[in-house]
Amino acid sequence: MISNRSDRFSQKSCVIGVACIFLSTFSTASDTQKSLTQKADAAREESRELEQEQLQKARDAAGETQAREKKIYKKTQPNDWEAEQRVKAQEQFNERESREDKYLREAREAVLKERKIPKPF
Repeated sequence: MISNRSDRFSQKSCVIGVACIFLSTFSTASDTQKSLTQKADAAREESRELEQEQLQKARDAAGETQAREKKIYKKTQPNDWEAEQRVKAQEQFNERESREDKYLREAREAVLKERKIPKPF
C-alpha cells in the first residue's frame, strides 16, 4: 500500500499543536499585559513625582514672593525708623536737661553754703 504522509499527522497531534500555539500566544499576550501594567504603574508614579515636584516649586516661588513683598513693604515704611530716631533724640534731650538741672541745683546749694575756708587776714 501506498502510505500518505498526511496520515502521519493525526487529528490528536493537530489539536495538541494548535493548543501549544494558543498557549504560547496566550503567554505572550500575558507577558505583554504584564509589561503594559508595569509601564502604566511606572507612568503613574512618574506623574505623581512630577506633580509633587511642581507643587514644591510653586511653594518655593510663593515663599520668595512673600519675602520680596516684606522687603519692599519695609522700604516703603520709613516712619518706623523716623519715629525711633525721634524717641532716641527726646530721651537724649531729657537726659541732658536733667544733667543741667542737677548742675544748677548743686551750684545754688554751693552758693548758699558758708565757706569753710577761712578768709586770709
